[in-house]
Amino acid sequence: MSNLLKISIMAACATIIVSSCNDKKIEYPAAPVADVVDEYFGEKVNDPYRLLEDDTAQVTTEWVEAQRKVTEDYLSQIPFRDKLRERLTQLNDYVKPGMPSKRDGVYYFYANDGLQNQSVLYRTKDLTQTPEVFLDPNTLSEDGTVALSGTSFSNDGKYMAYMISRSGSDWVEIYVMDVATKELLSDHIQWAKFTSAAWAGDGFYYSAYPRPEAGKEYSSANEYHSVYYHKLGTPQSEDVLVYRDENNPLHFHYVATSEDETLLMLYGSGQGLGNSLKVKNLKKPGADWVTVELSQDYEISVYDVIDGKMYIYTNYGAPRYRMMTADVNSPERENWKEFIPEGSGVLTGCSFAGDKLIVEYNIDACSRAYLYTLAGEQIREIQLPTYGSAGFSSSKKHDEVFYTFTSFTYPSAIYRYDLESGKSELYKAVEIEGFEIDDYETIQVFYPSADGTRIPMFITFKKGIEMNGKNPVYLYGYGGFNISLNPGFSAQRILWLENGGIYAQANLRGGGEYGEEWHLAGTKLNKLNVFNDFIAAAEYLISEGYTSKELTVIEGGSNGGLLVGACVNMRPDLFRVAIPRVGVMDMMRYHLFTIGWNWAADYGTSADSPEMAKYLLDYSPMHNIKNDGTPYPAIMVTTADHDDRVVPAHSFKYAATLQASDTGDAPKIIRIDSKAGHGAGKPISKVIDEYADIYSFIFYNLGLEPKHE
Repeated sequence: MSNLLKISIMAACATIIVSSCNDKKIEYPAAPVADVVDEYFGEKVNDPYRLLEDDTAQVTTEWVEAQRKVTEDYLSQIPFRDKLRERLTQLNDYVKPGMPSKRDGVYYFYANDGLQNQSVLYRTKDLTQTPEVFLDPNTLSEDGTVALSGTSFSNDGKYMAYMISRSGSDWVEIYVMDVATKELLSDHIQWAKFTSAAWAGDGFYYSAYPRPEAGKEYSSANEYHSVYYHKLGTPQSEDVLVYRDENNPLHFHYVATSEDETLLMLYGSGQGLGNSLKVKNLKKPGADWVTVELSQDYEISVYDVIDGKMYIYTNYGAPRYRMMTADVNSPERENWKEFIPEGSGVLTGCSFAGDKLIVEYNIDACSRAYLYTLAGEQIREIQLPTYGSAGFSSSKKHDEVFYTFTSFTYPSAIYRYDLESGKSELYKAVEIEGFEIDDYETIQVFYPSADGTRIPMFITFKKGIEMNGKNPVYLYGYGGFNISLNPGFSAQRILWLENGGIYAQANLRGGGEYGEEWHLAGTKLNKLNVFNDFIAAAEYLISEGYTSKELTVIEGGSNGGLLVGACVNMRPDLFRVAIPRVGVMDMMRYHLFTIGWNWAADYGTSADSPEMAKYLLDYSPMHNIKNDGTPYPAIMVTTADHDDRVVPAHSFKYAATLQASDTGDAPKIIRIDSKAGHGAGKPISKVIDEYADIYSFIFYNLGLEPKHE
């Protein structure tokens, strides 16, 4: 692919004027324009807003500040915005208990007293007693933008490594605490990413990238993900390079150690649908790596090593996954033995519990769990309260089991589970003032997509609503990367439901709800299936009398932002409001930024082939915005200045194209958050502000005024 670059910066002081849905003129700042043309296998593609890819350039920062002013001016005119923020604050102000995890006779758990920006890590030897604060991330920054992104205890229980991220970035720093005294050690690791701390001996393994170029920390492509060993008490400059693949700079490499520290496991991923795996015996000095799986064609994960036996979770030979075992001395794939075979549901994980095993499945996008012996025999199903999502906390060292359960109208509750009797006992429940679970209900429906495939969808609403086509619907989807959308609770969603809104969550192809075949049906040259599934969901909701086109809202984030952008272009008549959040909007160049190359297994790239380049170009949200007067829905794009997962340039260029195109009078604004990233670790104060703006925009453009409770 050649790059024909002709830059002639045009004046950026001009404005684009359109009329909003309320007949008030919005003056959009014109983006800096350059005459840029890329060529893909002979196809020339204009990229006039290329300058916005440089997020530190003056023309970009000036455009960003001008856009922020336009957005704030627009949102500030909405009379109920402050009331919505107050209501969201009330809804979020409830105690959020975390699930206990027991180690060395001590229980650790996270909890939030309501409006703390970050949840606090506590510990106690007795769950009936008042716990002590072990680590409070809220003390690490004044505004709550430093988040705790992970913890890892040394196997002897003396130390805990913890990872922090700043302003929502994927970059993490690693610190180490003395568990007994809670004192911070001198150890400090920087420029780590997509890593944990894998303890062995008197230190730990971690993964990091070379220090990025100053000013390009959040946009440059990341290359040479490498594994290091850090010895406690030494500076990072003395860390030992354990593994780097010079021939594959775009691969991820991360490690784990077995609990007995006999086995080091090296995983490689980044350009396939799964991961490679190599293992090394740490008890044999100079031992070589043994290749378990060379390709990245299958997912392979070692859950634990017990008595010389590796327990392996994989979709090799089983699109819906299974558990295998292998001897640590002969771990190659040809020596595996089946432990738990593939079933009708998708096996999503296992956890050891004393001398038993808890096996979790995804069946029609809902959690199911079963208790097994270590011989692979099923004992019983673990009965969950209703359809929803569950997660377990257990250990092979003791027989105490806790699990969390949540659903759309069921705030996360914590249960104890008795391994012998099979009975569950409620340990902690959540109470939200003014919210009654019994006032709402969720149903699951299956609707046909364009090709006849049955797609599951959850629909949640307040009991007693008349399905007369006059209810506002908030339709959410994702559809990618083998990620399943399971039922889950959101305090923000209560505001929508209590105002008579219906929430619909569609389980599109591309996700993992039905295993690898369902995933593959929404990737690469099958990606249009995902968009057709989402459009069919909206059509179903309208045809069945839940709503109308004039009251349909769609939202999605990241890959879901791509989904929203593409579907708006395909069917602008079908939606009234669209919220594409932190979306992948430029499908021709996504792979050139930070870790965008990692998405190629799902998307393909514009460099792959003429067929792939044309397919991407034909649905790329930024490249297919109509400019012929076709009315588009009201659109609010969201992004953040520290998003180094999906760089803000995607949203910048998409918003600039929208604002410069003739798509009718509905507003097309962009909300650009500061000191925030892709979403993980966002402080609750910023979450409330963001949803106050999102709901204000939605209600205002639906022509509805929400009640204020």
